Amino acid sequence: MRSGDGPVIACPAAVAAAGVVNGAEKIGFIRALLSNSLLAGLLLAATVVFPPPCQALRLVDLVDIEGVRRNQLIGYGLVVGLQGTGDQTRQTVFTSQSMVNMLRQFGIQLPPGSDPRMKNVAAVSISANLPTFARPGTTLDVMVSSIGDAKSLRGGVLLASPLRGIDGQVYALAQGSVIVGGVSAQGATGTQISINTTTVGRIPGGATIEQSIIPPEVTSGVVRLNLREQNYSQSRLLVKAINDHFGSHIARGVDGSQIEVTVPEGRNNRVTFLSMLETLDVPRGVTPARVVINSRTGTIVIGADVRIRPVAVSNGSTTVKVMERPSVIQPNPFSLGTTQIEEQSTVDIIQKTGGMFIVPATTSLSDIVNVVNSAGLTPNELISILQAIQEAGAMEGELVIM
Repeated sequence: MRSGDGPVIACPAAVAAAGVVNGAEKIGFIRALLSNSLLAGLLLAATVVFPPPCQALRLVDLVDIEGVRRNQLIGYGLVVGLQGTGDQTRQTVFTSQSMVNMLRQFGIQLPPGSDPRMKNVAAVSISANLPTFARPGTTLDVMVSSIGDAKSLRGGVLLASPLRGIDGQVYALAQGSVIVGGVSAQGATGTQISINTTTVGRIPGGATIEQSIIPPEVTSGVVRLNLREQNYSQSRLLVKAINDHFGSHIARGVDGSQIEVTVPEGRNNRVTFLSMLETLDVPRGVTPARVVINSRTGTIVIGADVRIRPVAVSNGSTTVKVMERPSVIQPNPFSLGTTQIEEQSTVDIIQKTGGMFIVPATTSLSDIVNVVNSAGLTPNELISILQAIQEAGAMEGELVIM
């Protein structure tokens, strides 16, 4: 049977007996059961409320294997085929210089001092991430961003451009049609409308790997796992889960951000062992209570473990309105005057004063949400109040401002 608080285990004999007795007989029957220490222990255990199972995460979602990482690549290139939305070569001289140098490589010599003006070419920077075990011949997605004054990269094609690592070596070659998610339009009078960004594009599979990066072979028989977020409780749970599953003493904690795991010998054995290690379920450790605020967008994210002690809050806001109203002044008839426009400015200050309200002690995220909704606060007002509550020492959690 299950009650509202949790599972309750009942003795079958007691259930059967309870069905045939009632009133005083039922009370006497229960007293007789309680007189037996064994049955009393069973009934006491039946009232225990079992907590829900801990949420488990895959080990691969918590750690990174040391040496297995992405490597950033960067390059410079030209996007051609634009419909008059490329760089204005008078302001971006490097675009025309790059085009002249490219033509010279193909044996095309321009007259000395010539300055080609091409609105269908844009200079761009190219970036990509090279995985550790990517082999030559495989492809990568690349990002293309304008570094000049081009208006849009839509419809353009990136010419073959090398991608280099931080060591200056070429690891990939990028080329292909640029896909742009934004769109823009402009009228003859200068009116312009745009949706999203038109000067940044993507080329899926646009880079071919020419040189791979292979980490050194594991010779010490130890693989180091780096936690993505430093947490001593999570490190302890990782060590315990690995030792319980694969055998004791193969995993040991170094600190709150790294653990060492002994791996079997042989490359194939290590691959098999690491694949099993990645799918291992690990309980979630204690996570810090945080409130993350993005003041630019007004976004506020409150963690489930954040608590607020009782505090009184008073909030007010000031709004300044400036209105410009032009008025036309006509000259008197036959005065040989000219029509003039006079600007009339109106400045108004509106101060909103809010009464003081009490934020009670909260024990859950839903309590905080209910208080915020009942106060009718805007995101900007809530950001200021949360900062003030943190300074007052009434918030149990870390305030992170992005």
